[in-house]
Amino acid sequence: MRVGVLALQGDFREHIAASKACGHDSIEVRTEAELKSVDALILPGGESTTIVHLAQTFNLYEPIRARINEGLPVYGSCAGMILLADRIIDGAAGQKTFGGLDITVRRNAFGRQVESFESDIDFNGKTMKAVFIRAPWVEQYSEKVTVLATASDHPVAVKQGNIVATSFHPELTSDLAVHRYFFDEICKNR
Repeated sequence: MRVGVLALQGDFREHIAASKACGHDSIEVRTEAELKSVDALILPGGESTTIVHLAQTFNLYEPIRARINEGLPVYGSCAGMILLADRIIDGAAGQKTFGGLDITVRRNAFGRQVESFESDIDFNGKTMKAVFIRAPWVEQYSEKVTVLATASDHPVAVKQGNIVATSFHPELTSDLAVHRYFFDEICKNR
C-alpha cells in the first residue's frame, strides 16, 4: 500500500518513518498529483490553521476534502484530529477543516505547550504511552463514531468509517499500535 503523509507543516517525517516501519511505501504529499497516487493519507500534528492555510495555498484543500468524501482511508494525529473534525470549539475565527468525523473537538484542551505531558492510556484494548502536546479532545460525538481511547474522561482516539484520529502523537514513540490499527483495520478493505 502507498501511504501519503501531508507534508506542508508539522511532524510528517515521523509519520513517514512509522509507516515505513509498518512495511508500507510512504511519500510526502504536497501536490494534487501526489495525493491522487496514494491509497491512504495521514494528517500529521502541527498547527491546524497553518496546515489548512497551506493546503489552500497549494490547491490541496478541496482535493483532500474530496478524497476523504470518496472513502480514502485517513488518519489524523493531534492537529490532524482537528482537521478531520466537523466542528471546533476554541478555533480561530472562521477556521476551516477537511471534515469527515462527526465530532466536536476542543483545540488545546489539555493546555498550552508548557503543559504537554505523557500518559499511559488504553488504546483499543492495549496499554500504550501517549504524548499530548497542546492536544485537543473530543467534546461531543455522534453514534456513528467509535471511541478507541480516553484520557481525562474525554475521547482522545476515535474512528468513523474510513477515518481514525488521535489527539496524541504516537509517531513520537516507538509504539506502532495506532499506525498498525489504521493500516490493518481501516485500510484493509480499501
